[in-house]
Amino acid sequence: MKTAFLYSEKFGSYHYGADHPMKPVRLRLTYDLIEELGFLDLPSSTVVDARMARDEELLLFHTPEYIRVLKEANTGIIPVGGSAHGLGFGDNPVFHGVFDWSSYCTGASLQAAELVARGSADIAFNISGGLHHAMPNRASGFCYINDAAVAIKYLANMGKRVAYIDIDAHHGDGVEFAFYDSDQVLTISLHESGQWLFPGTGLATDIGINHGKGYSINLPLPPGIGDELYLNCFNEIVPPFIEAFRPDIIVTQLGVDGFETDPITHLSLTTNGFENIIKQFRSFNIPWVALGGGGYDLSNVARAWTLAWGIMNGVKMPDVIPPDFILRNGEIFKSPYMRDLPLLPEYPLRKEDKECLESDIAYLKREVLPLITKEHSRKGVME
Repeated sequence: MKTAFLYSEKFGSYHYGADHPMKPVRLRLTYDLIEELGFLDLPSSTVVDARMARDEELLLFHTPEYIRVLKEANTGIIPVGGSAHGLGFGDNPVFHGVFDWSSYCTGASLQAAELVARGSADIAFNISGGLHHAMPNRASGFCYINDAAVAIKYLANMGKRVAYIDIDAHHGDGVEFAFYDSDQVLTISLHESGQWLFPGTGLATDIGINHGKGYSINLPLPPGIGDELYLNCFNEIVPPFIEAFRPDIIVTQLGVDGFETDPITHLSLTTNGFENIIKQFRSFNIPWVALGGGGYDLSNVARAWTLAWGIMNGVKMPDVIPPDFILRNGEIFKSPYMRDLPLLPEYPLRKEDKECLESDIAYLKREVLPLITKEHSRKGVME
């Protein structure tokens, strides 16, 4: 397979603030670890310099007024009307270069989409992407520009059928919103239930409207689910919906904030389950745009996305991080190992949580999957 890795030194040069959990330096750390291991110059791969998105590309999803205000925020000063667009303090601080940072992340996702759409790459990986909460006219959940929605809009405008699969611990609400009434884009989000975690959305019964009814798939998960049950849920939902939809391209959001040591979430996942999922994405043999996402333990981000890059290229990553690399990066790495030890959930799931999860899976397979299968069969007859 031909692979492309989208990157810019600028990715890691912006700062949300010392106390903010989102730290763009994690992107530089990931790049440096892949480079340290010698996997940036593989025979079938290439590193592509990321570009900034153009205004007309941002407007594929965002409103002109919001883009104008976000540009004003680039100075690091909250603009007039900023709060109305979610800009200010807390989750979405205004920092110097906030527009530039967001534009680079989005430009890289567009480049990934372009490379895959024209067949220049079978897999393109933008670790800075996956900022899935931003809405057309406001920032949300650490996200200012929704690069995934913009890139998928670009692909949809080319006539591509796109399946978006989001494994971040948080519901992919912004991307779902972008395509909630479309049957050209299938969105699948496996996320910690909104009962416990931002943004509080993503019920199994949120399945789309109008032409898009049946094309938005949500599976909310209980805290402490662990790798084994998470993988069971993934296998119950993702492969059959992908098979029924038959996309031209898949776009994945590979957030690793569901890991056990992440400071924000509670899913208790590890690199073991994550690698299994990445292998399944590769096994689909569908042109693949891979995006980053959440992840607020820097070690988890660097290790997991490095492992993902190895799987994308069909190479085995070593088990141990080079000691010199660990020394150069202070106390970021608590362990010298690339992979986590298997982790058994500390407590069994509550009976009611397990029953709710089983009920949601049954509902999606019984009531929603046939909507896609029936529509695909109908279109096949018409063709």
